[in-house]
Amino acid sequence: MTVRVDPSRMANAIRALAMDAVEKAKSGHPGLPMGAADIATVLFTQFLKFDASDPAWPDRDRFVLSAGHGSMLLYALLYLTGNSSMTIDQIKNFRQLGSLTPGHPENFVTPGIETTTGPLGQGIATAVGMALAERRMAAEFGGDIVDHHTYVLASDGDLMEGISQEAIAFAGHLKLNKLIVLFDDNGISIDGAISLSDSVDQVKRFESAGWAAERVDGHDQKAIADALTRAQRSDRPTLIACKTTIGFGAPNKAGSEKSHGSPLGAEEIAGARKNLKWDSAPFEIPQDILDAWRAAGSRGKDAHTAWTKTIGTKDAGVRSEFERRMKGDLPAKALSEAVAAMKASLAAIPKDIATRTASEHALEVLCAAVPEMIGGSADLTGSNNTRVKGMVAISANNYGGRYVNYGIREHGMAAAMNGMALHGGLIPYSGTFLVFSDYLRPALRLAALMGERVIHVLTHDSIGLGEDGPTHQPVEHLAALRAIPNCNVFRPCDTVETLECWQLALEAKDRPSVLALTRQNLPQLRLANDADNKCANGAYEISKADGEAKVSIFASGSEVSLAVEAQKLLATRGIPTRVVSVPCMDLLLELPADKRAAIIGKAPVKVAVEAAIRQGWDAIIGSDGIFVGMDGFGASAPYKDLYRHFGITAEAVAEAAQARL
Repeated sequence: MTVRVDPSRMANAIRALAMDAVEKAKSGHPGLPMGAADIATVLFTQFLKFDASDPAWPDRDRFVLSAGHGSMLLYALLYLTGNSSMTIDQIKNFRQLGSLTPGHPENFVTPGIETTTGPLGQGIATAVGMALAERRMAAEFGGDIVDHHTYVLASDGDLMEGISQEAIAFAGHLKLNKLIVLFDDNGISIDGAISLSDSVDQVKRFESAGWAAERVDGHDQKAIADALTRAQRSDRPTLIACKTTIGFGAPNKAGSEKSHGSPLGAEEIAGARKNLKWDSAPFEIPQDILDAWRAAGSRGKDAHTAWTKTIGTKDAGVRSEFERRMKGDLPAKALSEAVAAMKASLAAIPKDIATRTASEHALEVLCAAVPEMIGGSADLTGSNNTRVKGMVAISANNYGGRYVNYGIREHGMAAAMNGMALHGGLIPYSGTFLVFSDYLRPALRLAALMGERVIHVLTHDSIGLGEDGPTHQPVEHLAALRAIPNCNVFRPCDTVETLECWQLALEAKDRPSVLALTRQNLPQLRLANDADNKCANGAYEISKADGEAKVSIFASGSEVSLAVEAQKLLATRGIPTRVVSVPCMDLLLELPADKRAAIIGKAPVKVAVEAAIRQGWDAIIGSDGIFVGMDGFGASAPYKDLYRHFGITAEAVAEAAQARL
């Protein structure tokens, strides 16, 4: 159906809905939707490949509103194009509890939202991962069923955040030419003119990173369309800097920070309606304009139908594998068989190795069993052990590899991993040092909020890394990561636990996982060939007491073997002691109270041992429990000297427990 309406009127529909919704809520950001309405109109009516009746169609173009504060732009587009979930009542309930129109776009709330944005810079960086996933999936399954673009609408704020530099440099290096960024270049931030704080030439900046870049008038729809046509033909990612007026149409607040983050007010809205020649009542869209927008929403139906026919012609095995991958289902049989085989091997020939090395061994069997796993590292491959033998690196000349060299870009890496997971078909994992989790935490937090399966291998997990000293020795980082809701932090004690934690991370479809791993070698404590995954409850008794326990020692990672040594010392003194390994405090604390209490036990003395700060352990040992660990930063020395210096020894644990008795 072709419905011809002046496209400027279609853009004004976005502006009107944004003004009205923000005014009704008495909260929000009308300026960006009003300024970027022409950009969005051109993109959604002429270029974006989508089907409003099926917002999850796998080969749709992805649209990321990186400037998430301008959420009413996206909600207006969803309503106008006919997304069935986005009714006019939802628009009227903007920013209200339980609505599908929260203050910033949330992909787990609103159908049709590709990713959760709000923290500036995250959207554009996440989109880079989406674009990379598209190229990777196309290389594996063919360009006839994976062939779409990733579009971003970004603000000045997105481009000022440091993560944007990591993202654009990475995208330019990989020549992700199906990534197109539309920059809403309105020159305004909350404090006023951008010139107060910034004078970067963004076009030159992007060009220096290997992008195609140009400037256009952001209110000239033909110029925008011509630029998008050039971008679609480019052999590089493209930036289109669209010069716009924030709050376009408002008589007094247009072009000013006053239209950025506050309702315009009744008088200003009346003036804007007059300027825009918009006579309709609040929340009312003239039928001809709505019909034109609904036609735009169904414009992609033919492409959708053709894609469905194409995938239907594929070999049944290829089709089922693609569908499995896009659903996020694991190859359960292959995974369980791989884990069982490795457990049997470790029971036959134990390995006393660092858990980072144990992780590498686990990855060798897991990556073979789970082909959607895509590895990487922030320039620490040899330290993180995340690249297994034969794993080919992805490059601009070969998107078919399974390893990503992210460079020294932890924040951009984590956001790109989110984008890969959101795109579907891939399970991204990557590595850096645990101490540098500070650099990726904002993206990890969003992964937890969105419930995305990304896996971060964080090695050199304590003072046990030794000579690099306190700048590289994490002490507060385990507690900080455990504080993130819906995120599993694993700290395995040996090779078997490392394998089990990897299995749990892969099976956790609705949350991210962290594996905190050692640099130093550790003894293999689990010698039996256990069929079940003992780490699944978060904690378990790894060494029983000889009789009724008077002391329970709880530990994670490298300190579990230390706890076992303390247990032996206490046994020689006639003090029955049990050791509980706590590879994942998060899973333990999620257990029902009775099951958790059974694991914690009733020993009168409870001791926790971890080469980190105490925070979090009181949930297990109580506020009166004994903690042996760190209460300050580390130092530079061989790791065994450091453990003695800071009093994290078997003797210290035994003495503290005995003294309490």
